[in-house]
Amino acid sequence: MGFVSKFEVEIVSSIPPKRLFKAFILDGDRLLPKLLSQFIKSIETVEGDGRAGSVKLITTAHGDDAIKTSKQRVDEVDEEKLVFRYTVIEGDEIANGVEKITNTVRFEAGPDGGSITKNTVEYYYAEEGGHKASFEEKAKQVKQKVEGVFK
Repeated sequence: MGFVSKFEVEIVSSIPPKRLFKAFILDGDRLLPKLLSQFIKSIETVEGDGRAGSVKLITTAHGDDAIKTSKQRVDEVDEEKLVFRYTVIEGDEIANGVEKITNTVRFEAGPDGGSITKNTVEYYYAEEGGHKASFEEKAKQVKQKVEGVFK
């Protein structure tokens, strides 16, 4: 029987939520490899038009990173509520009993016209077992990367 491990990351920004959503989500395939070249080498839509149901291949720029590629299915793009949800379905992250990883990113109004970005990450494991320690280390690494990207 499987289980789910979950963590959340919140980032406060001076940039308004609609502008961040547009840059990171709607224009992300084009902008992120340019703006975040130290993290992302490329984002390629391999199936669909970028909306729900599409599949994207993300290649990272980290030579020493264990995650080199990630195939992600877009589950939701809600421009009104500023919510983006996707599932990692293939790639270097899907190993050691991990079946899939879901990410829900919400862009909300923050202080002084800025925003608060809330990222919820859920790891789905095939079975109970000794994954808790590896999950906690992975959660720490992912949190650091997300914070680095948004800062």
